Amino acid sequence: MQSFSRDALTFDVTDSGPQDGPVVVLLHGFPENRTSWQAVTPLLTDAGFRVLAPDQRGYSPGARPLDRRSYVIMELVEDVVALVRAAGADKVHLVGHDWGGGVAWAFATAHPELLHTVTSLTTPHPRAFSKAMVVGTQAFHSWYMAMFQLPRLPEAAITARGGANFKRGLVNAGLSEEAAERYAAPLRDRDAARAAVNWYRGLPLSKPPSGKVTVPSMYVYATKDRFLGRKAADLTADYIAAPYRYEVLEGRSHWLPEEAPEEVARLVIEHARAHS
Repeated sequence: MQSFSRDALTFDVTDSGPQDGPVVVLLHGFPENRTSWQAVTPLLTDAGFRVLAPDQRGYSPGARPLDRRSYVIMELVEDVVALVRAAGADKVHLVGHDWGGGVAWAFATAHPELLHTVTSLTTPHPRAFSKAMVVGTQAFHSWYMAMFQLPRLPEAAITARGGANFKRGLVNAGLSEEAAERYAAPLRDRDAARAAVNWYRGLPLSKPPSGKVTVPSMYVYATKDRFLGRKAADLTADYIAAPYRYEVLEGRSHWLPEEAPEEVARLVIEHARAHS
């Protein structure tokens, strides 16, 4: 499978590994794309898993609405539902990083019947995140989210000088030159940059998930994450009503799929095999 559709949108997807293996769906974050999983995927397929890694809404050229209301969280969740159904899977192991983790938590709340497990890398449960904005220092870490609500300016900053400044910012944030180029290059297109920023603009229009997660869950936190503080990480357990695994990777940064693919794959495989 190279693509799947939902309504009038067509999404690009990488489909790897044995077609009859248990399915793992990998959701990228901002400003990544499906190539963020390129070092993780072979480790999962070697372990017998079928791995689906889509370019999500806004990142797939054929699925790029430009209004911010198209990026509310449940639209992003239903895109993943369409992928699961197109793959012919009854249940999947869902793994998300950064914004992909936010989609994964919301998916687990809305569609537990489609999951064996859910795993979030770096991104805490959204209600834990909201609480940490008040009782912790998360507001300090998330200053850029307010800036992204401005019209036109964020995408202008991303595309300025052919994306050179944005690429340099990604390197300064801890990504390699090679990874920064892979993520910055598609966003040199103004519409692509606008769509990526619209994930943040859709957030005020989204309803946070209610209730607790009822599928086996794993949360992986990195102690050197510049964007997400420890308070929300520690609070995430309060919103899980199922077997829960909390892993803290000392000395690792926000970019876990790129920086620590072996550790990520090991944890995902262990979690999946424990709850198949």
